[in-house]
Amino acid sequence: MSLKFAGRKRGMTKIFDENGQAVVCTVLQVEPSVVTQIKSKEKDGYSALQMGTIDQVKKKNVSKQVLGHFAACKVEPKKVLFESRVENASSYEVGQAVSLDYFEESSFVDVTGTSKGRGYQGVMRRYNFRGGPGSHGSGFHRHSGSTGMRTTPGRTFPGKKMAGHMGHEKVTVGGLKVVKVDPSKNVLLVKGAVPGHRNGFVFISKSIKKAAKKK
Repeated sequence: MSLKFAGRKRGMTKIFDENGQAVVCTVLQVEPSVVTQIKSKEKDGYSALQMGTIDQVKKKNVSKQVLGHFAACKVEPKKVLFESRVENASSYEVGQAVSLDYFEESSFVDVTGTSKGRGYQGVMRRYNFRGGPGSHGSGFHRHSGSTGMRTTPGRTFPGKKMAGHMGHEKVTVGGLKVVKVDPSKNVLLVKGAVPGHRNGFVFISKSIKKAAKKK
């Protein structure tokens, strides 16, 4: 288990490596995360850190209960509050700020975000169905055709690939290489694309699969 950071996807760019090859990267702005609560196995049943980040929020937009929680840990109200599972939470303190120094260049991270919503889509775009003949008179061009509702079994099974809402789902992309870490600007560059729209929230953590392969 590794620390999890919250950030914003600012867009994409490309840089050139030492061999002159263009590397397409995603720019992630990751502000320092402040520890607001420490959860232990003895008291809460699991070891984790509650952390807040992404700018400060106006107090009038925060409930009294949440304001009291931030006041107890002597931290200004934050816009994003999340939990990060860790092996040993006792090594951290309430009010401690954790910055991008946690990540190293050439390491690998997992990025979780909400994919772009595409609205109601048919089966050809949603599931890459081939579709029917394009000639005149076929009567079957882009729809899904039969869904199997005959005498046996007499119903459509749950999970059948049909037209419906596409996108706006939680998606995790694993094993993205860290190209550059700039703590002074709170910027993290990762190779490749990450889910979500520009300025959307994402969560970043060290890649579990890549770490397992190295061992």
